[in-house]
Amino acid sequence: MSASKAPRFFTVVAGLWVGSMLAAGYLVAPALFTILTDHQVAGMIAGDIFRIEAYLSFVVCLVLLVMANRFVKQGQLQYQSMRWLLLAMLMCSLIGSVVLLPWMSALRDQTLLEGMPVMQSPAATMFGRLHGVSSIVYLIQSLLGIKLVWDAAK
Repeated sequence: MSASKAPRFFTVVAGLWVGSMLAAGYLVAPALFTILTDHQVAGMIAGDIFRIEAYLSFVVCLVLLVMANRFVKQGQLQYQSMRWLLLAMLMCSLIGSVVLLPWMSALRDQTLLEGMPVMQSPAATMFGRLHGVSSIVYLIQSLLGIKLVWDAAK
């Protein structure tokens, strides 16, 4: 890829990635809970979507970090701050995919084995807290992503 096209590619990939995060978190997930009457099923589908999004985020973030490092080495210093944004977004993705989503899935699966939805179980409070933390982490990642795309488009 030529040196002049690489920053454009970076911006397009960042825009598509952040757009997919925003669509999944703020359009698709709420729509599932609106459309589906069974919130347990909606939650399971949303969890799968967020899991896929987390894996996508991990891969795309690493690719963009490598590109940003290369740009900085070539003297394009505007990518220095973008590296920090990407690193913070990577940490958000890892917290979500390695800690929060598996923990929430384990709680949901355990309560289903016991014959009840997670929100009607003794684990409901813990699940709600984890969901709240997960939502905050996702919001932070989303805001960082918007800042990344804004900076990349300059």
